[in-house]
Amino acid sequence: MPAASTDPMRERIEAFNQARGGGVAVHKAGRGYSLLNARTGAPVARLKPIGDADKVQVLWWNGQRWGASGPFGVTTMPLDAALNYVASEPHFWINA
Repeated sequence: MPAASTDPMRERIEAFNQARGGGVAVHKAGRGYSLLNARTGAPVARLKPIGDADKVQVLWWNGQRWGASGPFGVTTMPLDAALNYVASEPHFWINA
């Protein structure tokens, strides 16, 4: 029986979440990862890999759909920076 395939990016997201006490559910959907409040299921952020090393687009839930997380459009950054950005910026947690 072949080994189950791994998803290194998802594993990194989940490790970041666990290191900070949990509270976020990670769901792979389409070409990205939706981060949801584990208690309520409310959207927190969406991370979409762009195929450039470990860079992701960071989207936030505007109440109706995923949209630009920054004032100048969609923010793109390495995964570790994106996770810190989502964890530290209150606007991601307004709807959560």
